[in-house]
Amino acid sequence: MLGNAGLMTEKSLDYLWQKQKITSNNISNQNTPNFKAEYITFEDELERKLKMTGTRDTNRSYKDLREAIRSSKMTIHETENEHMSMDQNNVDITAESSELARATLQYQYLIQSFNFDYTRLRTAIKGQ
Repeated sequence: MLGNAGLMTEKSLDYLWQKQKITSNNISNQNTPNFKAEYITFEDELERKLKMTGTRDTNRSYKDLREAIRSSKMTIHETENEHMSMDQNNVDITAESSELARATLQYQYLIQSFNFDYTRLRTAIKGQ
């Protein structure tokens, strides 16, 4: 019902939810020996797929954009930074806490934005 914007919101919410889970797992394992922190990416693949649908000089179809959004996948990576502690654990608790706060705020903003769009759509359908 909300078209590509709705699909993009759904994908973004899924990404932010997974980001919160991975970041929380990193924080939970900050004292686990040999634990390697992970992070998730989504934006790079989405950008690459959107660029493949055409340039600004050509018209991108609704279906092409929808397929680019739909087919973009999240990827989990292991952090390859220096070891932060003597037990070979590389979790940077300050960075992880900041990322968790950022992802949480972004998630809340998207939920509020979706609720606003849904309320407007419902109002338009009712004609009030």
